[in-house]
Amino acid sequence: MSLRADTTVAIRRFSRAQRWVHRTTAVLMGVCVLTAACLYVPQFAELVGRRALVVTLHIWAGLALPVPVLAGLASRAFRADLGRLNRFGPHDRTWLRAALHRDKSPASRPAGKFNAGQKLYASWLAGATLVMLGTGLMMWFTHLTPLLWRTSATFVHDWLALTIGIVLAGHIGMALADPEARRGMRTGSVSSDWAEREHPLWRP
Repeated sequence: MSLRADTTVAIRRFSRAQRWVHRTTAVLMGVCVLTAACLYVPQFAELVGRRALVVTLHIWAGLALPVPVLAGLASRAFRADLGRLNRFGPHDRTWLRAALHRDKSPASRPAGKFNAGQKLYASWLAGATLVMLGTGLMMWFTHLTPLLWRTSATFVHDWLALTIGIVLAGHIGMALADPEARRGMRTGSVSSDWAEREHPLWRP
């Protein structure tokens, strides 16, 4: 019986700075979502109490959300990944078509370091965070804007918060379904087999 040598090797996917940005952003976003639930869902509000403290945590976590990304700009690897996330090529359109048709074959889903779904998610979340920050500031500094603006800001803030919660749940669900992707974010490295299968156009 012949034994095939295991040629799988570990490939560096994320630096320590990139993982720090992701984890810190995740913690701050988690605080925002949980405190928002405590402010808007009566059952949670009754369970937690101390509304003033919850409001304070929500505000400061929201204000701090851009900080990890801004700090991450000091990392060359993080800046390089931002560039990758901002570029949308023909292979990304192919990936999206396959996703829409539920075609899961690797050959039909070409991807670089980030696939089209990850690029769209990152862009959408970045834009949503800026809108939440802007509307939140309008709601906080009530003396700076007219009542109509504050009412509109509250409407946008509330419904966008619900949308963010749904999208984040989907993101977490997909991460739970891919242990190797979680390993990459946890340790910084992934297996070469996974990289070749999921991100065939990526050249580390």
